[in-house]
Amino acid sequence: MSHRTLVALFAVVAVCLAAGCAHETGAPSAAEAPEGAQGTVALASASGAADPATVERGRYLVTIGQCHDCHTPLKLGPNGPEPDMARMLSGHPETLVMPEPPTTPSPWGWAGADTLTAFAGPWGISYATNLTPHPSGLAAWDEEIFVAAMRTGKHMGQSRPILPPMPWMNVAQMTDEDLRAVFAYLRSIPPIENRVPEPVIAPPPPGVASGAAAPADAAPGTVGG
Repeated sequence: MSHRTLVALFAVVAVCLAAGCAHETGAPSAAEAPEGAQGTVALASASGAADPATVERGRYLVTIGQCHDCHTPLKLGPNGPEPDMARMLSGHPETLVMPEPPTTPSPWGWAGADTLTAFAGPWGISYATNLTPHPSGLAAWDEEIFVAAMRTGKHMGQSRPILPPMPWMNVAQMTDEDLRAVFAYLRSIPPIENRVPEPVIAPPPPGVASGAAAPADAAPGTVGG
């Protein structure tokens, strides 16, 4: 099994597990958004960046697409872990410095933070991105860059690969219109300052880099370095 196939497999596993742990977040609409969001939506509409219907369509897609599962940190609530909507879509908290991930060989193929915003696996270490329109988030992105990133699985559409568990290959199946609506919504939410750590990309497993297949009986946890 190739390194590329392994990464895709672990992406699917991680996304499925994340979905199983998810709560119904009910991302706020323009009328229900946290303090400051309504003004941002109005500004976007007034500037001609997006009309309210487009923003609402984007909110709907972000909600059913389970973006909150990884990009909104979990906090401990009265009924257990729940999305911290005060940090809505701000990604992995910069104050939560993660230790080195476990390296003991095991059938467990990946590890995740309690906040469900940081993940370690054969691909390396990935952190959920700040999707808010703050300079520490997507402020420098435009619609074209966002669409290119979702279509290619490359950061900003041209650089490093977007790592698991981000299911970009599923998002890439959206229409251009829907991707633009998602971006319009992300531009409308409150900007939150949060500088997410850079990902750590693991080298290909021994043998895979040279084109050889990984051992058939190797446990997932032993592949990927």
